[in-house]
Amino acid sequence: MNKNTQNKPDVEEVDLSAISKGVGDFFGNISATIFRAIRFVIKNIIVIVILFAIGVALGVYLDTTRKVYDNQIIVQPNFGSIDYLYAKIDLLDSKIKDNDTVFLKKLGMQHVDELGKIEIKPVMDVYRFINNSEQNYELLKLLAEDSDIKKIIEEKATSKNYSYHLISFKTKDKTSRQNIVEPLLKYLNNSAYYSKIQKEYINNQILKMKANELTIAQIDGFLNTFSNKVNGNEKNDKLVYYNENTQLNDVIITKDKLIKEQGNIRIDLVGLDHIVTENSSTLNIENSESINGKFKFILPIVFILMYLCIHLLVSFYRNQNRKLSAI
Repeated sequence: MNKNTQNKPDVEEVDLSAISKGVGDFFGNISATIFRAIRFVIKNIIVIVILFAIGVALGVYLDTTRKVYDNQIIVQPNFGSIDYLYAKIDLLDSKIKDNDTVFLKKLGMQHVDELGKIEIKPVMDVYRFINNSEQNYELLKLLAEDSDIKKIIEEKATSKNYSYHLISFKTKDKTSRQNIVEPLLKYLNNSAYYSKIQKEYINNQILKMKANELTIAQIDGFLNTFSNKVNGNEKNDKLVYYNENTQLNDVIITKDKLIKEQGNIRIDLVGLDHIVTENSSTLNIENSESINGKFKFILPIVFILMYLCIHLLVSFYRNQNRKLSAI
């Protein structure tokens, strides 16, 4: 028992000394590594400075000459042409990926070799979506009961029914409306089927406005007749009759609704001159995502790391070659 007790301190001392030696070796290796790195930099300072300068100069040149620009167009598809719009954009994107310059030039686009990826996504405005129709609100509320409302709003089937959609594309140089935007809008509005729908829809809206105007005129005539009777000092019992009769109030409400509808139709007709109406466009936004515009910072580091890797490989090769020679 005493022997075991005496051996315990000896074992603990051995363990502690081993740990202490390991920690000392670890920090010694770190110090040696730092020293070798400093010595390497001092020894190769000229080469490192030259590589750094070349990287900065080449990076500045690439940042100046190899710019990427983002371009955005907000459009409103009319007459139920949402799926048609998305299909046309998908087709155009596939032609760009295939580098089909013949197809693109036929559309009237210029500098098509500078045109990059094009895509479309909805402008998520759930409040406008709900206000446009009470049915939209009830449908959204029903779907949200069994799923996450955010997922429902962003779901493709729902988002396609938003009023506005964002077309975005990239170019390798600054573009203009004449080069890309106008040919693109002309391409999107080139549909014989939807042109017929557009014509009939506008005719229906005009007929509706004429019918509303006739109804409003009839309501005004009725109200004028009633006003004349009141001003003609009719008996008080008539006044009580009309005040208590809700039909007069309904007539006034109907007129108010018709006037509002007339205003809405006039506003709608402004945007119905095209199948796909352009609301706004923003061109030539310099893209700074990924490595765009950052070559002057990236290339110097890349060049120095490449030089360091080559130096390590050469040192490794020499060491291994020396060992083989010594055998």
